[in-house]
Amino acid sequence: MCLIALAWQHHPRWPLAIAANRDEAHARPTAAAGLDPDAPSVYGGRDLVQGGSWLQVSTSGRLAAVTNVRNGLRAAAAPRSRGWLVRDFVRGTGPASVFAEAIGADADAYGPFNLLAFDGATLAFASNQPRPTHAKVSPGLHAMSNGAFDAAWPKSTLATRALETWLASPLALEDPRAAPDALEPMFRALADTSVAPDEALPDTGVGLELERALSPPFVRGEAYGTRSSTIVLAGDDGFVFAERRFGPGADLLGTSHAFVPRPVV
Repeated sequence: MCLIALAWQHHPRWPLAIAANRDEAHARPTAAAGLDPDAPSVYGGRDLVQGGSWLQVSTSGRLAAVTNVRNGLRAAAAPRSRGWLVRDFVRGTGPASVFAEAIGADADAYGPFNLLAFDGATLAFASNQPRPTHAKVSPGLHAMSNGAFDAAWPKSTLATRALETWLASPLALEDPRAAPDALEPMFRALADTSVAPDEALPDTGVGLELERALSPPFVRGEAYGTRSSTIVLAGDDGFVFAERRFGPGADLLGTSHAFVPRPVV
């Protein structure tokens, strides 16, 4: 993932709401959101190169999502894929805060990452940039992209505002399983290709031209760009998981909606 807007304990119906875009090389083999053939209790997309994921949920009520942290054009190769942090957490059973803390011992073995982990009750954050850190996420609206957690990047601000607006609307009270069009305003917001003004751009060491190209919530490109937009709503009885997939040049490849039940506590 390269952009995640989230609302935690902010809405009476959806304790956790996520709207996210995954940016990746279009040639990288990827499985669309679905049940994991190796773990039928797990649902989400899968990276077919390293075997991990960027966003998954499970029938045990767990969710994890990861973004890379951008620091220059070429990141050094890491022994472990950050996508396995998602894979390992959703298949596990321990508390999110314990998992986030334990990562610190091996944090340098992964590529630069930001991680969200939700165990059904607690939402935790972990990162290995600029050094290993972890914390419980406070209630409210947040954003996680390719920099520090809650960094005020233009794309993050646009996404969190759109999520807040959607949650305040009557559409958020509808059941997306019966009315999937209720999610369309969020998908439209995630499709925003507005380039940020130069004075608002972060400096992540990739040069001004690339900073501009990567500044919109949705990155349109032939070789690299937004591969999927995902909306996940965590309710008391399960996860609504909607994914929209794109090819080179932002060609729409398909949309899927699923409901992944979770235990009722």
